[in-house]
Amino acid sequence: MTIEWYKHGERSEVSMLWIINGKKVKNILLIIIAAFVAALILFVQKQETSVFAPIDKSGALSRVETNQKHLALTFDSNWGDQQIKLILETLKAEKVKATFFFSGEWAERHSDIVKEVLKDGHEIETQGMRHEDYTQLSVEETRRDMLLSREAIYKACGVRPELIRPPYGKINKEVLQTMSALHLQPVLWSVNPQDETNPGYEAIVRQVLKDAGKGDIIRLHASDSAKQTYRALPLIIREMKNRGYTFVTIKDLVSDAQTKHRLLD
Repeated sequence: MTIEWYKHGERSEVSMLWIINGKKVKNILLIIIAAFVAALILFVQKQETSVFAPIDKSGALSRVETNQKHLALTFDSNWGDQQIKLILETLKAEKVKATFFFSGEWAERHSDIVKEVLKDGHEIETQGMRHEDYTQLSVEETRRDMLLSREAIYKACGVRPELIRPPYGKINKEVLQTMSALHLQPVLWSVNPQDETNPGYEAIVRQVLKDAGKGDIIRLHASDSAKQTYRALPLIIREMKNRGYTFVTIKDLVSDAQTKHRLLD
């Protein structure tokens, strides 16, 4: 593109290349700015959605060292759909958030309940696909089970678990290494009233109230085999609240605290 004019009878041409180049520079600057803004947004989102990072590659989380009167209710669920409904009703009535560890197979069969758990504001994590003892499986079998469970839960509710509770609480170095490679944080517990044995709801309450304190992780069950947990739950919640405690999810419990692990030799 040129501009033509006549001066003293002569025709002159001025190249407009500098204008075109100027436009190119402007477009490049706009692209750079847009890319920077997009990268900044992704960074912020990552900080917000990936608050929880694996605590320690060498151990499983069993409690949290904290000065705050916070503790976590957790529920294992891999069989039936009646008890969990009663437990969800209680948690909603008491305005308490908890962490649920589902097996992948259970989540596939009960995606409606899994979605309800998420809608109520609870944390959803995994307990393996088929709830098998990982210490009796090969490394590849264990890895496959973990991956399948994570995807099954994702398909059920749109959330990929970051925490895993090893089935039956059984774990060894190989299992820990497999979990670490998949960026899954193993979570055990520090308070276990063995409610799945149905010792009586009063016995469940007594055991929890006796053992629970700051930073503890309470293990309960939401499977139909645990028939007394729903009766014990409101008594546990109300008494701990009376003692000044607040129930939070595992990730919230960990977020601002120094963690304490059950380390394996």
